[in-house]
Amino acid sequence: MKNRIAELRKARSMNQSDLAAALDVSRQTVHCIETDKYDPSLPLAYKIARLFGTSIEDVFDLEAPPH
Repeated sequence: MKNRIAELRKARSMNQSDLAAALDVSRQTVHCIETDKYDPSLPLAYKIARLFGTSIEDVFDLEAPPH
């Protein structure tokens, strides 16, 4: 599932560690989500969307073909 997390994070001048701390996950988790190596749980996806003030659909492309 493709996502816009890196784009949204950078627009807010956050690094991966900043985002990880805000989400209460490891920096490695953020890296894996951003690089499409890991799909977040639904609660984490909601937390990410809320943090960026947007909907899950605006963060994650559910229609993207699997990698």
